[in-house]
Amino acid sequence: MPAAQPIPAEELAAAVAPVRAWLAGETEQPPRAVLGTAVKTSARWLAQQVPGRSVELRVPPFVAVQLVEGPRHTRGTPPNVVETDAATWLRLATGALSWDDAVAGGRISASGNRADLSAQLPLRPLRRG
Repeated sequence: MPAAQPIPAEELAAAVAPVRAWLAGETEQPPRAVLGTAVKTSARWLAQQVPGRSVELRVPPFVAVQLVEGPRHTRGTPPNVVETDAATWLRLATGALSWDDAVAGGRISASGNRADLSAQLPLRPLRRG
């Protein structure tokens, strides 16, 4: 299977733009396809920026990606898992929510000694200001 094409920063920004008003509480939730594109594109963009297979990022039902250098995991539940919902993931990715606040509020589950993604969030092309 050929390697996936890199996601340009412009494509990432374009995928997330239609959900920003919803994340800010200004509009209704966008259609599932729009939300799914934003989640998948942002998670895959992070995986290309921090390649590896030691952490699994899960945003059900949209995407699961492996990232962060370290010991490769091949069977069963990985020892380093980050899991959250679409809205929380996108707020983390855009900087509308901090990693520490998400963890403290129980909005994200992060298990394992490599499962802290705070240094990678928010995603650089999505930061405001």
